[in-house]
Amino acid sequence: MIALIQRVLRAHVDIDGDTVGAIGPGLLALICAEQGDTRREADLLLDKIGKLRIFSDEAGKMNLDLRAVQGGLLLVSQFTLAADTRRGNRPSFTQAAPPELGRELYEYLLERARQGLPDVAAGRFGADMAVHLVNDGPVTIPLHIPPLQASIPINTKLV
Repeated sequence: MIALIQRVLRAHVDIDGDTVGAIGPGLLALICAEQGDTRREADLLLDKIGKLRIFSDEAGKMNLDLRAVQGGLLLVSQFTLAADTRRGNRPSFTQAAPPELGRELYEYLLERARQGLPDVAAGRFGADMAVHLVNDGPVTIPLHIPPLQASIPINTKLV
């Protein structure tokens, strides 16, 4: 799975002029499922997002995570994160998961986030959305959790 994380002062998603998800200070996460992704990659991605120490502590160092600052999380599906631009000028999206799998993993990720965090909002899978944000810093972090091989035990550390 791929995510582009942005630390925000506020963010919201509009569909046809109506706000469907909004947060104050926290993280905006653009999310893309890839071919071969499973709930295991979604769990690893959510764990990484929740533990990213990218908020400033009292000394001004990026040392605090989302829970420590009681920030919100806005999840937005975005299959274009899987764009392959190595050849030509038109991106290929063949590495993106098929829509059915993408929707299932996005909804799973959203459900898990809502179980573990107090302030979770979302866009709508497959919708034409207007995403509004005020980036804080700016801080933007790309994350990539590649599909794990079935033969690798879940407790094995991947480097």
